[in-house]
Amino acid sequence: MTAGPPIEELHFEDAPDVGDVPGPNSRDLLARQREIDSSAVAYPEDIPIAFEEGKGATVRDADGNTYIDLFAGIGVLNVGHANPYVLEAVHEQADKLVHTVDFPTEARLELIEKLDEIAPAGLQGQNRVVFGGPTGSDAIEASIKLAKYNTGGDGLVAFRGAYHGATTGAMSLTSNTGFKEAYTPLLGDVVHAPYPNPLRQGKTPEESVDHALEEVQAIIEDPYGGLANPAGIFVEPIQGEGGVITPPEGFLRGLRDIADDNDVPLVFDEIQSGLGRTGEWWASDWAGVTPDAMTSAKALGGVGFPLSATMYHEDLDTWGSGDHAGTYRGHVVGMRAGTRAIEYIQDHDLLAHARELGSSIRDRLREAGEGTDRLAEVRGRGLFVGAEFRDENGDPNGEVVDAIQQYCFERGVLVWTAGRHGNVLRLLPPLVLTEELAETAMDVVADAIEQVTAEAATAR
Repeated sequence: MTAGPPIEELHFEDAPDVGDVPGPNSRDLLARQREIDSSAVAYPEDIPIAFEEGKGATVRDADGNTYIDLFAGIGVLNVGHANPYVLEAVHEQADKLVHTVDFPTEARLELIEKLDEIAPAGLQGQNRVVFGGPTGSDAIEASIKLAKYNTGGDGLVAFRGAYHGATTGAMSLTSNTGFKEAYTPLLGDVVHAPYPNPLRQGKTPEESVDHALEEVQAIIEDPYGGLANPAGIFVEPIQGEGGVITPPEGFLRGLRDIADDNDVPLVFDEIQSGLGRTGEWWASDWAGVTPDAMTSAKALGGVGFPLSATMYHEDLDTWGSGDHAGTYRGHVVGMRAGTRAIEYIQDHDLLAHARELGSSIRDRLREAGEGTDRLAEVRGRGLFVGAEFRDENGDPNGEVVDAIQQYCFERGVLVWTAGRHGNVLRLLPPLVLTEELAETAMDVVADAIEQVTAEAATAR
């Protein structure tokens, strides 16, 4: 029996259908938010919208405007908004029990077993899972503690362009100095190595990888490398906030070798890239490299429930009772949702769908950029897609991407940005996005690229 309805039945049929946006109801809600919500609120500054409901890869705002969603709550909604197969279990569980700390429940143990089923090959059947608090940052904090506990070290290697979260340890691994400068001091002895990015570095893929690995090796092995007591290497297999930077072949394998040679854990942050986003269960599966520990969140909660987890090799399970703790480690509704989401991806072969649809989306982006020198590169895996834009001098151009985002919003397609300079168009649609919806959305995105880049060229 197939899990739930086919993806073609999940969406609002009228998407996209928008008038003059934002409409009056959205404007009122946005104004109320500005009056009483935190000044730290950021997303409505880029897309002024007040959401009302969602179905599949489509959403409606408070004025009844219907959009195609190519953002999915920063990659949270891999099986779409309000997936009925997931919500069936959610409603059933919510009527019975919601919070259990870390007492055993069927929901908890079933999700752990399901995660083992889809784990990287080197972790299958020989892992442990620790659930964390509601955000990916909690999983990162757990992985830092795990690495330190097992090695006795305190030095951490991370990468330039990295984003790992907003709590103290996760922010220490994050490379954006502007993001964290007001909160220093953070963790000491965190060294950021270059992440291979041939376009930015002006190198061949091989040169870019070799340079990055040489730097990591020096940081860990060189007596003058600066890191006295290394505890672990922390890396995104594909950098998300950094601009969907997809490392060339050999990078993750090289990190695995360095970690093994120096007996330090290799930790993969799969919070944004995991659970089918790239057309494999984990982005690291593309390289065939298994980490010692791996963080997950975002899509783990099925349809947006806050849940995070760290999976690690059983040899690292040296913690004693209570050595890692937290109140929200037993969100059984989120756990039921996570299991159902994995089942839905499996039964509807959404990994293959993500690979095929993602390839066609990247091709369409490249076609849209053929008439301009402003589109520097299209990259990604599966439905994790980035398109980087430059100005006439070859410098990063965030203004073009902002204009593309606005153009799409006004025509009923939601896209987002990424990259150090906000110059990367980032597409993270639900894996249930249909070919028909994708074609409609990409017509809008392609028109936006062609019009905005043409206007930028004439404005020189």
